[in-house]
Formats: sequence, C-alpha cells, structure tokens
Amino acid sequence: MQPVTDASAWRGSEMETDRSWEYILEDRHIDELESALTAVKKSGLQLAAISAADFPLPDLSGMLASIAADLQSGHGFALLRGFPVEDHDNMELELMYYGLCRHIGIAMTQNSDAGLIHYVTAGALKPNQGKRGVGFPRLTPLHVDLMDIVSLLCVRQADDNPLSHVASSTTIYNEILRRRPEILPRLREGFEWDRMDEHGLGENPTSGYRVPLFSELNGAVSCRYNRTWMVSANSRKDEPMSDEDIAILDLIDEIAVETRLAFAFGQGDIQFCNNYTVLHGRDAHALERQEDRMRLLMRIWLNVPGFRQFSDPAVVRYGIGCHGNLGWSAEELAAERNKIPRARRGDGAVLLDA
Repeated sequence: MQPVTDASAWRGSEMETDRSWEYILEDRHIDELESALTAVKKSGLQLAAISAADFPLPDLSGMLASIAADLQSGHGFALLRGFPVEDHDNMELELMYYGLCRHIGIAMTQNSDAGLIHYVTAGALKPNQGKRGVGFPRLTPLHVDLMDIVSLLCVRQADDNPLSHVASSTTIYNEILRRRPEILPRLREGFEWDRMDEHGLGENPTSGYRVPLFSELNGAVSCRYNRTWMVSANSRKDEPMSDEDIAILDLIDEIAVETRLAFAFGQGDIQFCNNYTVLHGRDAHALERQEDRMRLLMRIWLNVPGFRQFSDPAVVRYGIGCHGNLGWSAEELAAERNKIPRARRGDGAVLLDA
C-alpha cells in the first residue's frame, strides 16, 4: 500500500519538459537500416525468420538498447522519429521495421491471421481481428495491449493529424492510493476479459478468470486495463456491470486523462510502450474513404525474456493474450504449435511450461 516512486511514475506535464523519451534517427542510422534491408532481401530470408543477427545495426543498436532499457525500467515509453518510410513499399517497410524491433524483443502474433505485423487501418489492409475496433477514426481511449511491449510505426497519418496519448498506469495507481485506497482490493481482484471472437476451438469466449487490474510483486506494480474488453466480457453475462464497478472505471479514465502526455505522431515515427506501466491511445480523426489517403500504421507486439516480475505470470502476463492464433512466436508458428490446443490450468490460465 505504498506509492511507487521509480521512473515509471510520471505525469504528462513533466514529460513535456523532460524529452528523454524522444529519439531521433540520424543519416548514419538510416544508412544502416537501408543496408540491412538490402542484405535481407538479397538473402531471401522470410520476415518470420529474421533475427537481430540477420539484421545488423552496429551503430543504431546502442540507441535501441537505450530504448529497451527505458521500456523495461524507465518511463516505460519511447518515441523514435525519422524512420525511412518514403520510397519503400509495404513489404520493404515490414522487413525493415521487423528487423529493427528484433533488437528489442521477440515478435508475437496478434490477430486471427497469426500475423506478426498488424495493419492498423480502416482500409483493405486490415487483417482478420474478430470484433476488435482497431483502425476506426473515433477516439481510442487509453488502454494496454496484450504482450509486454506494443510498437506502432506511422506509415501514413490522417490529414488532421490526431495526437497520440500515453499515461503512466503507475501514476494512476498512486492517485487511487491517495484518493480512494479502499477500492484497491477490487482492482487487485480484477475483471474477466473478452477474447473478442478470436478464441480457438474449445476455448471460452472470455478469459473465464479475473485478471487483476493492478498486481504487485517485490514493488513492481503491473496494470492490465482495457475498459472495452472488460465491459464486453461482462456483457456476455446475464448481470450488467455494477454501478460501483462502472464508477471505479470512470475514475481510472478520469485520472488517465488528467495525467496523460499528448504528442504529435507523424509519418516515420515509431512509438513503444510497456504494457504494464503505460496506457496508450489517440484523438479521433476525420473519416477518410479514399484508400491511399487512409491512416495507416504497422503494429508489432514484443515479448522480452525476464522483462518483469509478476505475482502470477499465467494470468497477469499471459492471461489476456494467449488464445486462438494470438500470442505465438515465429518459432512456435514454424513448429505449428498454434494448431494444437494450449494446455491450461484448472482456472483456465495457460500452463507456462506446456
């Protein structure tokens, strides 16, 4: 019941001044990316087979190591500007973006197509994603994604340039501890999560177990919050979510907006967020019906071995993203592990050693 005082607890007003989360690619870094792309294309190596060693970035790797450290034990988010988007088709961008991200972690599948790269768009490139509302022009409330790290590359921004938002979930925890400590037991108990119609055969449409909204081990407070998915799981039941729970979620949203950082996110920018200490979202933008003008992002989910301590890894780390074709590594896909039902504990959580 003590507030967290490490670097993960910050406010947007502080980050407006402290720009240590912002990284800029220089010409020498771009030359490395282009050279690595050329080498991968010449080798014929498929995207899923690319490792950090296959995509050498001898100079840029130092910056990426700093970003990885910031994500794991610093502010929990970073913005990399200047990625060479122009003059490359989507296939080349996929290879170059994936190769860069492999210097930070292991890419994990994130949709019904078992895609390691997910196109965030309302257009034709949108993958099969159950009933998730990814890519729509409406406001995206602050939330977490399902693996350790979420990364987003802006290939084309909407014409009205919606701002992106990040907020420290650690600061939200501290504020709840200060304002309403009596609700923390309810938040530690948690909520079921909907699987948004992306569950596999024999799997429940919801998690079936409650995922702590806040959990703690050895001082590391982890947050798992996506209001839409939690409310959707509850709506599958006969009883609606209680007024008390709705008020608690309203308070979380209120604090998140109060303490968030808003920033411009344009073509060639890549944002990274730690999904246990940072919520992310964006402003709404105008509807665009012309395919080649639609907002288009590429997204990669990453896991990092030893990334964080968890009170119950099966539930806190893996409990919201390991179902159907979601939550598999490229190595597991190659072994066709995704075609075999996951072994689960009695409560439904994935058996980690299976």
